[in-house]
Amino acid sequence: MSKYKRILLKLSGEALLGDRDFGIDPKIINKVAEEIARLTKKKVEVSIVVGGGNIFRGENLVQSGFDRVKGDQMGMLATVMNALALQDALMNTDVQARVMSAISIHEVCEDYIRLRAIRHLEKGRVLIFAAGTGNPFFTTDTAASLRAIEVNAEILIKATKVDGIYNSDPKLDSKAIKYDNITYSEILNKNLKVMDATSIVLCRDNNLPIVVYDLFKSGDLEKIVEGEHIGTMVS
Repeated sequence: MSKYKRILLKLSGEALLGDRDFGIDPKIINKVAEEIARLTKKKVEVSIVVGGGNIFRGENLVQSGFDRVKGDQMGMLATVMNALALQDALMNTDVQARVMSAISIHEVCEDYIRLRAIRHLEKGRVLIFAAGTGNPFFTTDTAASLRAIEVNAEILIKATKVDGIYNSDPKLDSKAIKYDNITYSEILNKNLKVMDATSIVLCRDNNLPIVVYDLFKSGDLEKIVEGEHIGTMVS
C-alpha cells in the first residue's frame, strides 16, 4: 500500500552519467524507468524534473566570461535532451510518458501548462518536466520544488549519489555525519548544499516534505513511496 499517491522525483543530470564522463548511461536510465514503472502499476502518479549537468553546465562557461543568460539557456536545452531520453526509456517499459517543457519546442514536446499537467497525471501518465523554470538564474532544484507545488505532489523525492544529507561531503570526509531527519531551517542555517536555498524555502513555505536518497540502491524509491524511512527526511 502506497503512502503517497502523487510524487515528484528530482533527478540530477550527473546521476544519469553512471560510470561515464559525459552523456547518459543506458543502464542507469533504464533502471530508473523500471523503478518508475513499478510505481505506476501501484497507481502512483509520478512526475519528474531532470537536470542537464551530464550534458552541459552553463556555470562552467560563465566562469570563463560567457554570458550567464545564454549559458543557462543552453543548460535548459540539455535538460530537454535528458527528458526525451527518459521518456523513451519509460515508453520501452510500456509506461505512457509526456515531456512538458518550460520553453516552447513544439516539434519535440509539449509546453508546460499546469492544468494539462495535472490531467496527464490523473490519466496515469508519467510527466517529465524539462527546461527548468524556463528562466535563467534558477536551478532545476527550484524547478522541482515549484512544479511539485503546482501539481499538488505530496512529496518531493531527490535522487542523488549518496544515501542522504550529511554535514559534509561523505566522499571527501570519512567523519561526515548523516542526518536521518532535518528541518528546512537547519539546512538553510547550516548552509548544506543538498538543494539551493530558493528550492528549500519554497518547500518550507508550502509544507512540502523532501526525501533525499541514493538513486543507485535498487528498490529504495518504492520503499519511500510506501512510507518506509529511507535516506534523509526534510520537514
